[in-house]
Amino acid sequence: MRKLFTLTAVALTPLLSAWGQPIPQDRQQAGQPATIIFETDMGNDVDDALALDMLYKYADLGTINLLAVMTNKNNRYSAEYIDIMNTWYGYPDLPLGIVRNGVDSGGDDNYAAKVCLLKDKKGRPLFRRSGRDLNALPDAHRLYRKLLAAQPDNSVTIVSVGFSTNLVRLLNSAADEYSQLNGRDLVARKVQRLIMMAGGFDGSNRGEYNVIIDIPSAKTIFHEWPTPIVTSPWEVGTAIEYPAESIINDFGWLTAKSRKKRSEGEQRSPMVEAYKAYLPMPYDRPTWDLTAVLYAVEGPDWFSISRSGTIHVSDKGVTTFSSDTDSHRRYLIVTPAQAHRIRQHFINLVSQPTF
Repeated sequence: MRKLFTLTAVALTPLLSAWGQPIPQDRQQAGQPATIIFETDMGNDVDDALALDMLYKYADLGTINLLAVMTNKNNRYSAEYIDIMNTWYGYPDLPLGIVRNGVDSGGDDNYAAKVCLLKDKKGRPLFRRSGRDLNALPDAHRLYRKLLAAQPDNSVTIVSVGFSTNLVRLLNSAADEYSQLNGRDLVARKVQRLIMMAGGFDGSNRGEYNVIIDIPSAKTIFHEWPTPIVTSPWEVGTAIEYPAESIINDFGWLTAKSRKKRSEGEQRSPMVEAYKAYLPMPYDRPTWDLTAVLYAVEGPDWFSISRSGTIHVSDKGVTTFSSDTDSHRRYLIVTPAQAHRIRQHFINLVSQPTF
């Protein structure tokens, strides 16, 4: 049963005013919720968990239709942790796709594994799962084809905050029982835009993690993806840190008197536990993936944005941008004033109660 996301008048007002301008109509399909597929390397950095938290809360508000979550991290605990999150937030049946034989991005020593292995006082798993067989989950590119084929044309936003492996496999997919279109044509017809957390354009000549882990796929996506791309680069998320102070102080509602009769797992958040497990507390963490979600859902008013252009990926994973009015790639930019405003917005949204 879905958790009810209770919004007080105080909480709702910031979404429409103090948190920024109303969500543009082109992001809502003339008043309809935006349809979003979330593509994540869950388990590498904890910002993925915070970004997914945001998406559930937007879904509770009716702002988005969260169509599916795809993991591109080749690790068993990535999907299990997402399943825990889906279940805890009230979306146990949300479609979940996985990568098989993906790029190597580390072993089992990650926050996702640590949360999955948590036990309650009786030695049972702390957090409930959906009960589905995670070994039988579909390959992400196959699930993409099934879901996209059923959507209206030009209606889906993909938010990719990890590696591009699944997206390239989708592009390279052939016609099947879901659609007579090949992957490239299916994407061109069904996907409105791709919002990514990838790259960097601050002149530092560094390779960004999401790019360098699968450089060939990143090259293909920036060069061949058939719809507009907006990427939130490394320097944007680095300028906006989620504070440990919020994790420590803003989640008292989990153990409020009204929740005392709930299970131990219901009085602890898998997102909060992930944050605590990722690094020794207290620490503030850049909000790379959260910025991509914010732009995808609430639009450009929070940020500045580059001109249209092309994005090139070097053999070392370094991204460079060249202006080109005929291209459809852009990247986000953030000023100090915007960063301060976005940081408070993230705190307000992420710390909102989910019951």
